[in-house]
Amino acid sequence: MNRRTFLCGLTLGTVGAPLAAAAQQPQKVPQVGILSAFSASAREEAFRHGLRDLGYVEGQNVALRSRYAQGRFDKLPDLAAELVRLNVDVILASPTEAIRAAQRATKTIPIVMPVSGDPVGSGIVTSLAHPGGNITGLTSVAPELTAKRLELLKTIAPTVSRVSFLANQSTPKRFLTEIEAAGRILGTQISSVMVEDADELDRAFSAMAKARVGGLVVDFVLHEYRRRIADLAIRHRFPTISGPREFAEAGGLMAYGPDYPDLFRRAAIYVDKILKGAKPADLPVEQPTKFELVINLKTAKALGLTIPPSVLGRADQVIE
Repeated sequence: MNRRTFLCGLTLGTVGAPLAAAAQQPQKVPQVGILSAFSASAREEAFRHGLRDLGYVEGQNVALRSRYAQGRFDKLPDLAAELVRLNVDVILASPTEAIRAAQRATKTIPIVMPVSGDPVGSGIVTSLAHPGGNITGLTSVAPELTAKRLELLKTIAPTVSRVSFLANQSTPKRFLTEIEAAGRILGTQISSVMVEDADELDRAFSAMAKARVGGLVVDFVLHEYRRRIADLAIRHRFPTISGPREFAEAGGLMAYGPDYPDLFRRAAIYVDKILKGAKPADLPVEQPTKFELVINLKTAKALGLTIPPSVLGRADQVIE
C-alpha cells in the first residue's frame, strides 16, 4: 500500500466512523400520556385504534403512559404531575377536570382533549378557531346537548314537571343555564343536585324523592358512577338520560350524545400532527359530527314507561 492510498483510507475511515455510529443510534420513541378522570374504557381503546390507523405501533414507534383517577378528581393534579415528570411528548386528557389539571401542570407540553364540554367558557382555549396556548382537540358540544336530553326525557315522560340535573362542582355553569332555559320552554322546573363522589348518591336520591322529582338528567362528569346511578334511579322510579351510550348499557333509560369513541379516534389525528411538529395553538378545535341515541327497553319496562314509536325509530340502538 502506498502512502497516498493509506492516507485516503485513513481519512475515509475517520469520516465514516461517526456516520456509522449515528446510523446505529436508536431513534427516540415518542411518549403519549393519557390522563383520565375515569377508569380505562373502550374510549382509550378507540384512541389506540386511531393511532394504529396512522401507523403507530405501541412498544415500537410510540409509548403510551396511562394515568386513571377512577372518579377521584382530587387525584388528577398528582397524576398530571407524574406525566410531566415523565417528560411525555403530548398528553391526551379528558374530561374537563382532567384537562384543567394537565393545563395547571404544564404550559409547554402539548395537550389534546378528546372530550370537552365548554372549552371556551371554561377558559381552556381562547376560541375554537384559534385555541392559543398548548391545548387543542375536540369539543363534545355538551351544553346544547344537555337541553336536548331534557327534551327527549319529556317526550318519553310528558307528565314529569320536576327534573333534577345531577352534576358536580366541575360541571361548567353553562350546562345548568342551558337546561334551565330548556325547562322554561318545556314548562319543567329544574333543580341542580351536586354530587362529588359515590358516597353522596344515596343521600342525593333520597332528597330528590322527597322533593317529588320526576326525572333526572345526568352530567357526563359522573360517568364513573353510571351503574350506581342507574340502579338508584330504577329503585326511585326516575326516568334518566345522560350522554355516553355506556349509561344506557349500565341500566340508565336513555343516552344521547356524540359518538365518544369516534371523538377519541379523531383525537389520534391531533396527536399525530403534534408529534410531527404542529403546534396546538395552530390546530382549531373540532366539534362532533356523529351523534347517537340509545334506549334501554328493559329499564323502560321496569319504570312502567312506553317509548313512543317516533322515539324508537330515531334510536341508533335499542337494548332489550
